[in-house]
Parts: sequence; structure tokens; C-alpha cells
Amino acid sequence: MKRFSLLLLLASTLSFAPASQKERAFDVGEYFKFRIHYGIVNAGYATLEVKEDVRNGKKVFHAIGRGYTTGMTKFFFKVADNYESYFDKTTGNPYQFVRQIDEGGYTKNQEGFINQSTDRVLLKDYKKKTEKTFVVPENVQDVLSMFYFLRNHPNIDRMKVGEAVTVDMFFDDDLIKFKLKYLGKEDITTKFGTISTMIFRPLVMSGRVFKEEESLTVWISADDNKMPVRIKASLAVGSLKADLDAFKGLKHPFTVKVKP
Repeated sequence: MKRFSLLLLLASTLSFAPASQKERAFDVGEYFKFRIHYGIVNAGYATLEVKEDVRNGKKVFHAIGRGYTTGMTKFFFKVADNYESYFDKTTGNPYQFVRQIDEGGYTKNQEGFINQSTDRVLLKDYKKKTEKTFVVPENVQDVLSMFYFLRNHPNIDRMKVGEAVTVDMFFDDDLIKFKLKYLGKEDITTKFGTISTMIFRPLVMSGRVFKEEESLTVWISADDNKMPVRIKASLAVGSLKADLDAFKGLKHPFTVKVKP
């Protein structure tokens, strides 16, 4: 199995514009749990949680994402990932992020500090014992803050099929132009019932993990929560699927068309 990140699959699904432009799709206390399947195998779980913290003397969102393999999968490819992001409650812009991963023995331990006023990122690599400063575009996102940033796009409910959104994202010591394309709507069957969803396709880097540029597809709820319900990915070897397995603390009512 190629090296992959359970959290990266989730965090690269949806992210859009400042929450100040419309009522926020989430709030403190929101929690998602996803069940990850590699083919027919239950490969592991991933969670996303929103807490509150203080940075620069004001309250900010503290998002925590964790991914881990379970059962037989962890014996031949163990994954233990931890992503964290501290971002502004009004603009959605991040101040600090953490990336601690162990994916089949491939490890990283990084912490980034984003100065939005000077457009600089100070990246501390605790494994390599290095520090480096990067110049970044205005309103740059980290991989986890982007997920929440994009859920609040003011035009998300009015996007046309084929329309795309591009966001600057700092990830893995580099700046990435992350592009998200809208594919349309679909009702899907889940453990919670039949849910109306919007379908998006993040355009990802091919070769290292994914089969090709358009290998990742995500279904998000078409209600005001805009929460990820299902994710599918064609990897360089095999395929991966993530289904929403549990949730709590939603800001808005959860809409189900047909109950199970």
C-alpha cells in the first residue's frame, strides 16, 4: 500500500471563504468520526473536532484532526496522524498549525506559525531540528483550517456544475494552489438515512499517492452544515472510501430525506 494520510483525505475535501460573509456552518463542539475502508477492509478511522482556545489575546477556533489504522491493517501499515489548526473566528485565517504523522514508518513533526499581517510562515521542524521562514500569499490556509474555511463560501449553494474555487494552501514545506470543482447534486444512502448531497472533486497531485489528478471525490450535506458525508479516492494501489460514522455538536439541524 502506498503511503497515504487519512486526515489529508478529509481535510482536502472542502474549504471556501470568510465566515463573516454568512452564518457559519460550524461552531465549537462539532465532532465528526469517519470509518475508512481500503477496498473491502476496514482500514481505520479519522476524527475532526472543533474546540476553543486563545491566541494573541483573543478566542480562536482550535480544530483537531486525528487518523489511525485499526485491526489487521495496523500490523502491515500503521497510521497515527495528528493535525491541529488555530484559526480566527471571523476571517477563518489560521495563526498556528501542527502536523505530527506516522504513516508506515514515515514520520513528520512540524509546527507552523502564520503571521497574516506580514504574510510569513515560520515552520519549525522538530524532527530535523530546523526553522525556516516562508513568504506566502495573503489569506493563506493550512491543510486543516482550509476544510473549515471553505465550508462557508457565500456562493456554495449557487455554484454551477463545472465551476471551481482555488485557495492558497501551505502544506509539506510548500505552497499549493488547491482547486475544488463542483460536480452536481446526488441523494446518497448512509447509515443515517438518505441524504441530499453536493458533489465536489478536489484536484490533487498525482503520482505520489493518488492515481491521477482527479482521483478524489467528496459528498457533502446540502443542508446548512455542509458536512462531509462520503469520500472516495483512487490510490496508486487500490481504492479508499470514508463514510461518516458518527457526529455531534452540529450548528444547524441535520436534514435526512428518508430515515433508515
